[in-house]
Amino acid sequence: MTYTLLFLLLFILILTHASEAAAYAAEGFLLWYSKMIPSLLPFMILSGLMIRMGLSHRLGKWLQPVLKPLLRCRSEVNYGVIMGFLCGFPMGARVAAQLYRDGKINRQEARFLLAFCNNIGPVYLCSFVLPLLGRKMIWPYIVGMYGIPLLYGMVLRRTMFRELPQPPSSSKKLRRTTVFDPPAENVSAGLLTHLDDAVQSGLQGILSLCGYMILFNLLNLAPHLLLPGGVDSMLSPLLEITGGLHRLGQSYPLYSLLLLPFGGLSCIAQTYSMIHDTDLPLGEYVIHKLLLTALTTIYYLAWKCLFPHHFLL
Repeated sequence: MTYTLLFLLLFILILTHASEAAAYAAEGFLLWYSKMIPSLLPFMILSGLMIRMGLSHRLGKWLQPVLKPLLRCRSEVNYGVIMGFLCGFPMGARVAAQLYRDGKINRQEARFLLAFCNNIGPVYLCSFVLPLLGRKMIWPYIVGMYGIPLLYGMVLRRTMFRELPQPPSSSKKLRRTTVFDPPAENVSAGLLTHLDDAVQSGLQGILSLCGYMILFNLLNLAPHLLLPGGVDSMLSPLLEITGGLHRLGQSYPLYSLLLLPFGGLSCIAQTYSMIHDTDLPLGEYVIHKLLLTALTTIYYLAWKCLFPHHFLL
């Protein structure tokens, strides 16, 4: 009944304020076209191709000297960590789900990746967020955005996920720690077949994100019309982070920075679209995002207390 009333209200608002609704939807589409396609689609295709060709294991193995002392995980998990941190949201969830579906990692390893690797990307942070907020320094925000999730992952590895498989010493051990053997066709199929699959999967994923960004930007119509001035702008990043940050601008920089780890309801819905065909728990992911938001709040409070004259410069 509640959902019916909410959808009915939204339909009425769209019909009675058609021009404003179209503007919100168009904003979501333009943000997807200008920000998400160039920054995410190439990574989606390349990552899918690497996983299908078995190159993710090789890359993860090359990274073992760096990541093994920190996380003590197998090479495929290392690959998920790197892609999640460097490529940006929602690639962390996409790579974790794809590795799990293809039998490269088990469910516990996929849950581990999902807990701390699905973050706002560094290109997005440095080229969009920090200039938008008018920040001069970079490294304190890099530490806050990526250092905290990495430390969080290290703690999780030694507590909640301490039973994860250790890096194997032989290929025989590797086969015993995977859930499924890779499908035979993945071994024998040619490069062009893998490339076509990766492109089709990437296009499907990026089109799905387009729908979510349009819908959640459109939902801003309700608080804009029903709530007093200013409140709708504060709620906007909670619905869709990119459009919401654009509306806030430099008005509340600390509030904007604290919302980045959570990502908004649109990011949660997009994460669901990446993992919905697996048994990975979305509720657990949301809890981890809330904890990371709390830890980020502590980080900025510590920065303000220790270095007040350089706070948020």
